[in-house]
Amino acid sequence: MPGAIARISIHGTDPRDVDKVCQEIKEIAQRCGISMSGPIPLPTKRLVVPVRKSPDGEGSETWDHWEMRIHKRIINLDASDDRALRQLMRIKVPDKVHIEIRLK
Repeated sequence: MPGAIARISIHGTDPRDVDKVCQEIKEIAQRCGISMSGPIPLPTKRLVVPVRKSPDGEGSETWDHWEMRIHKRIINLDASDDRALRQLMRIKVPDKVHIEIRLK
C-alpha cells in the first residue's frame, strides 16, 4: 500500500488517558521508524446540562449545571508498514477513550 496514510482520531473525557494513548502510539511509530505527525489537539467540546434543583416547582428557580468535556487528538501515520499497524491494534485503551483509525 504505497503512499497510504492512517489517520487516528482519539477522543475521551479524561485528558490524561487521551495523552497516554497518544504517547503509546508515538513510541510505536519511533520504534518502527515510520513518519508521524501529531498529536494535533482539537478544540474541547463542552456538553452542559442545566438541571432544576427543586423537582416540585416550589420556591425560587435555582439551577445546577452539569458539564462533561470531550478532549480530541488527531495523529497521522505512514501506513506502509503492516507491522506498526498490527502493534497499534494491540494497545491497551481505557474504557473512556475511543479510537478510530481510517486509512487513506
